[in-house]
Amino acid sequence: MGSLFRSEEMTLCQLFLQSEAAYACVSELGELGLVQFRDLNPDVNVFQRKFVNEVRRCDEMERKLRYLEKEIKKDGIPMLDTGESPEAPQPREMIDLEATFEKLENELREVNQNAEALKRNFLELTELKHILRKTQVFFDETVPTVSYNTSSSTATFKSRWRYGRRQMADNQNEDEQAQLLGEEAGVRASQPGQNLKLGFVAGVILRERLAAFERMLWRACRGNVFLRQAMIESPLEDPSNGDQVYKSVFIIFFQGDQLKTRVKKICEGFRATLYPCPEAPADRREMAMGVMTRIEDLNTVLGQTQDHRHRVLVAAAKNLKIVRKIKAIYHTLNLFNLDVTQKCLIAECWVPVLDIETIQLALRRGTERSGSSVPPILNRMQTFENPPTYNRTNKFTKAFQALIDAYGVASYREMNPAPYTIITFPFLFAVMFGDLGHGTLMALFGLWMIRKEKGLAAQKTTNEIWNIFFGGRYIIFLMGVFSMYTGLIYNDIFSKSLNIFGSHWHVNYNKTTVLNNKHLQLNPSTVDYEGEPYPFGMDPIWQVATANKIIFQNSYKMKISIILGVIHMIFGVSLSLHNHTYFKNRNAVLYEFIPQLVFLVMMFFYLALLMFIKWNRYAATNSPPYSAGCAPSILITFIDMVLGNTPKTPLEGCESYMYAGQSLFQSLFRFIALCCIPVMLLGKPLKIIQARRQANRQNLTGATSDAEVGMTNGTAGGGAGHGGGGDNHEEEELSEICIHQGIHTIEFVLGSVSHTASYLRLWALSLAHAQLAEVLWNMVLSIGLRQEGWTGGIMLTIVFAFWAILTIGILVLMEGLSAFLHTLRLHWVEFQSKFYKGTGYAFQPFAFDQIIENGGTPAVEGAE
Repeated sequence: MGSLFRSEEMTLCQLFLQSEAAYACVSELGELGLVQFRDLNPDVNVFQRKFVNEVRRCDEMERKLRYLEKEIKKDGIPMLDTGESPEAPQPREMIDLEATFEKLENELREVNQNAEALKRNFLELTELKHILRKTQVFFDETVPTVSYNTSSSTATFKSRWRYGRRQMADNQNEDEQAQLLGEEAGVRASQPGQNLKLGFVAGVILRERLAAFERMLWRACRGNVFLRQAMIESPLEDPSNGDQVYKSVFIIFFQGDQLKTRVKKICEGFRATLYPCPEAPADRREMAMGVMTRIEDLNTVLGQTQDHRHRVLVAAAKNLKIVRKIKAIYHTLNLFNLDVTQKCLIAECWVPVLDIETIQLALRRGTERSGSSVPPILNRMQTFENPPTYNRTNKFTKAFQALIDAYGVASYREMNPAPYTIITFPFLFAVMFGDLGHGTLMALFGLWMIRKEKGLAAQKTTNEIWNIFFGGRYIIFLMGVFSMYTGLIYNDIFSKSLNIFGSHWHVNYNKTTVLNNKHLQLNPSTVDYEGEPYPFGMDPIWQVATANKIIFQNSYKMKISIILGVIHMIFGVSLSLHNHTYFKNRNAVLYEFIPQLVFLVMMFFYLALLMFIKWNRYAATNSPPYSAGCAPSILITFIDMVLGNTPKTPLEGCESYMYAGQSLFQSLFRFIALCCIPVMLLGKPLKIIQARRQANRQNLTGATSDAEVGMTNGTAGGGAGHGGGGDNHEEEELSEICIHQGIHTIEFVLGSVSHTASYLRLWALSLAHAQLAEVLWNMVLSIGLRQEGWTGGIMLTIVFAFWAILTIGILVLMEGLSAFLHTLRLHWVEFQSKFYKGTGYAFQPFAFDQIIENGGTPAVEGAE
C-alpha cells in the first residue's frame, strides 16, 4: 500500500561534508525538513564540542532578541507573518549581526532610560499641577477664627481637627470665618493673646493608602494637625512599570517644627510625595503657569522619544527568525564527527527513501553556496535498528493523524489507522450526536474556520483552547456534516421532526380521545399504519408518540449500536491481516488472525445476523408463529446459545426458534468458537518449539525461522525488514512466550464481549442527547411560544436567547465534547487494539519551520 495507509520507508544514511561546506549544506537541509540527524557524540559534554563557542554567541544574540521581542510586544507592534522565512546568513556575517543587535539593544536601553526619566518628570509635574489646583480651593475656604495660648493649645487643635473632618464630610461653612493664612497667612486673635502662625505641607499619595495615612497622622500627632484631601479623578501612569494608579492630593496644617518633622516622617513612611507649594496666591498662580508650560514641552519630547523607540523596534522585528536558524545549524553540527584530518564532518541521519534525490539536490545547492569544490557524499547504510515512523500529512489529515499518535506512534511500516479514522470517527460521533440542527451549528463553525484559516493561522494566538479547536477544524466540520446525516435518519432537529414525505400513520380517533387518553397508542396491525415504512429515516409520528417513543427508539438504537460495533471490530481484525502479510508473519496469520476472525464471526456477527432475521420475519401484521407477540428476545437467545441452554417453552402458536435448524447451527457455531480458543492459546508456542528443535537438529547456530521471526529482511533499505508489526521470539524464553500468548488470548476472548457491550454507548449517548434537547424545548422555548400578543413577542425573544445559549453551551459544546471523548475511546480501545501496536517513535526532522514555531533547539535522536 501507499504511504497514506503505511508509514514512509526510511533508511539510515551516512553523510560526509567538507568543513567549509557543512554550514551551508545543513542550512539547506533545515529548509527542506526531511532529515533526522543522530548524535554521534553522546558521551561528549555539550561544553566540549567543536562549535560550542558559536552556540554561545547565538545564545547571547537570542537573549538580546528576546529582550527586543518583549519590548515589541509591550508596544503592541505587529510582527506580520508573511509566510516567507529569510535564509540563514553565512558564518562570516555573524559578526555584523552581533554588532547590529548590540547597537539595537544599547540604543533601546538608552531610549527606555530616557523615556522613563521623562515620564517620571512628567508625573511629578502632573502631580504638582493637581496640587496647585486643589490647594487653591483649600486656601479659598475658611475655618473659624481661633486663638492660641499655652494653656489651651491641645483643646484648640483637637477642636480644629474635628471641625476639619466635619467640614470635609458635609461641606458646611460657619458664619464666622477668617482666612487661613494671611494677611493671607496669619490668624489674628479677636481677644488678647498670642498670634497663631500655621505651617503646612502638600503632596500626593496612593488612594488605597489614604485611610491608613490619616489614622497614623491622628495617632502620631495626637490630633494636633489639620488634614484636607481631594481625589485626582484621572489615573496617572507609573513610569517604573507602566501601570495606571489612582492618587489623591493632601495638605496638612500644623504648628511648630516638631510636628513638621513628625509629619514629614509619616509621609516618607507611606511613600507620599511632597511638593513645594507657595503661600501667596500670586506665587501659586505663577508656578502653575510655569508647570503647564513645562508639561506641554515634555509632551512634545515624549512623543518624539516614543516615535524613535517605535522605529528602533520595527527595525529589530525583522531579525527575530535569523538567530534561531544559526543556532539550530551549529547545534546540529555539534552532533557530527570529525575525521582524522579535521577537514571532513561525518553525520548519520534517517531519511525517507523517496526523498533521497531531493536531499542530494539540497546538498549540492549548499556546496555551491559555500564555494566548495568537494561534493558531499550520501551513503545508505545497513542497520538492524528500527527506523522512526514518518506519516506524510497535509492540513486535512494532520488532525486525524494527531488523534492516532496521541494513543501511540505506529511501529515502523505498521498499518496506519488515520485514513480509516477520517470516515469512522465522525460517523460514530454522529451516531451519538445525531441532530440536524445541532449538526448544522457545528458544521457551520467548522466551515467558518476552514474558510478563514489563513487569517486565523497568521494570528498565532497563545490561547490553548482556541488552538485545539482551530487545529481540529476539519474534524469539527466532518462531525457536523455526519451529524446532519444521522439527524435526518433519526428525523430529529432540535427535538422536533421534519414531515418531508408525509407520515405513513393516520390518527383515526376523535380530538377528545386524543387529548384525554394518555395511554393511547397506534397499532401497526390496524388501518392506523399504511403498511409501508417512511422513505428515509424515522416516521415523524414517533416524535409525538409520548407513550412508546422511548421504547421504540431504545430498541432501534440499541440494535444499531451492536451491529455497528461488530462491523467495526471485524474490520479492525481484518486490517491485522495486512500487517501479518506485509511482515511475512505466517504464524500470526494462521494462529492469530484466522481464529480471531472466526471467533468474532461465529459469536458476535451471528448476534447481529439474528437482529436482521428478527426484523425481517416478525411483524405486527403477520400471523403466528411470526407475529409480534412471538418474537423472541435476541439477548436471551444469545445467552442460551453461549451456555447451551434449551429455550423456554414459547406461547401457544409460537415457536422456540426463529428459523429451521437454528439449534444445530448455534451448537456448531459455539463449538467452532470454542475450538478457536486453544488454537490462539497454543498454536504459536507449539510452532516455535517445533522450529527450535528442528534448528537444534540441523546445528544451525544463531539461525532463525519464520516461526520465530515475523520478518525475513533485517536491513533498513529493505523496507519490510524492520519488524514494527512482527514478533521476534529468538531471544525470548519459552515460558515468557507462553505467558504472553495466554494473556493475549484471554484479553481477546474476554475483550470481545466487553468491547461489544462498550458500543452500547452509541445508544446511551444518542438517547441522552435527544432527551436533553426535548427537555430544553419543552421547559424553555415552549414557554415563549405559548405567549400571545405583543408581550408574547418580547417574551419569546428573551426565552429564545436563553434557549439558544443553553443549546450551544450544553447540547453542542458539552454534549459534543462528551461524544468526542467516547468516540475516541471506541477507536483507541475497541478498534485499534485489534491490529495496532503503536510502539514506534516519531520521525523528528531537522526543520527550520518547526524550530522557529517552537522556539527551541531541534530534537535529536540519541541526544542527552
